[in-house]
Amino acid sequence: MDQSRIEAFRRQLEEMLAGIEADDAAGAEGQRTVTLDQQSVGRLSRMDAMQQQAMAKAQAGRRAVMRKRIHAALARIEAGEFGYCEECGEEIPPRRLELDPTLPRCVSCAASG
Repeated sequence: MDQSRIEAFRRQLEEMLAGIEADDAAGAEGQRTVTLDQQSVGRLSRMDAMQQQAMAKAQAGRRAVMRKRIHAALARIEAGEFGYCEECGEEIPPRRLELDPTLPRCVSCAASG
């Protein structure tokens, strides 16, 4: 894979990381502790708030996993290993990386385990 294509993937990964950081900032409000003041909030409203809090925490968890994958892909770029399967060493087709540049394995290694 040529250097210009690798740089395009680096930019894409950095944009993905910036988007995750922005989503983290926006989602912080939804993860705050739900107050259980029975006078101001009814039981159903509290349950709804707790459900929203749980969903916000789950989304934050998914963002954390994706952040790790992006950092790993950026580290592979720095090491000169980006675009090669971490298991068999074969080149990962660029079309596969266009779909998800964080993928560390080729199709056959990903399918086998």
